[in-house]
Amino acid sequence: MRRWGLTFAVLGLVAIAAGLWITRARVTPPDQLAGLTGDATRGAAVFWAAGCASCHKAGPDGDPLVLAGGQMFQTDFGVFHAPNISMDVDHGIGGWSVTDFASAVRLGTSPDGQHYYPAFPYASYARMTDADVVDLWAFFKTLPASDTPNLPHTLGFPFNLRASVGGWKWLYADTEFLTETTTPELDRGRYLVEALAHCGECHTPRTALGGLDESRWMDGAPNPSGQGRIPGLTPAHLDWSANDIAYYLETGFTPEFDSAGGSMADVVTNMGKLTAEDRAAIAAYIKALPG
Repeated sequence: MRRWGLTFAVLGLVAIAAGLWITRARVTPPDQLAGLTGDATRGAAVFWAAGCASCHKAGPDGDPLVLAGGQMFQTDFGVFHAPNISMDVDHGIGGWSVTDFASAVRLGTSPDGQHYYPAFPYASYARMTDADVVDLWAFFKTLPASDTPNLPHTLGFPFNLRASVGGWKWLYADTEFLTETTTPELDRGRYLVEALAHCGECHTPRTALGGLDESRWMDGAPNPSGQGRIPGLTPAHLDWSANDIAYYLETGFTPEFDSAGGSMADVVTNMGKLTAEDRAAIAAYIKALPG
């Protein structure tokens, strides 16, 4: 009995150690971005494609280049407040390094080694290239600082335990793309949709644990606000032409003479700042989605 007890104790310790290793907060290696020089002009395009201002500006009518944070997002797991990500050293991210920034954006890890909650769409941003991360950081450094304090999230147990996010990442954070592409235009569209613009975060249903149900990719989902539903983009839900989609992303006007509203209005504002070629690539990707 003593031998069995010792065996179970050892196995338990091994299981705990394995769990801690799997769910650890990973960071970007210091030398991974060495030799890359950020370009703020290219970074501006990444900024708009990634929709940073949509969440981090100070309210719906806030200046999109003053990333003071504070907007509230109601979810099934609690209430999240977008943080200040301006260049303020005390309340924002002005004291970060580029590797701190890369760890946050793609790995969901803070400079002090804590997991960020996946209300921050790092599970999509995980597919970003090193060059785009460095360019985005170069653009961020040109933006103004704001001394607006951050607001705390309001989460119940067990969602208030950040350590549990490591398990969520193990299940759902992946750098692999979700669709096959066959042309350079579709490659670009996939990168914009699945990585930078993180379209699936709204247009794909979620599991009980809040991860994307990839078996129903782009099939539409309940609105996190509890009001209405985010439409699907697969052929079963959307019969617009590629030109219709590209025009909608540029102007917000649908083929039915309606216009974008709610959070999609911010998306259109962002997409309108991309090149026509990028909007066409997004449209081509959406039209190529399987039924």
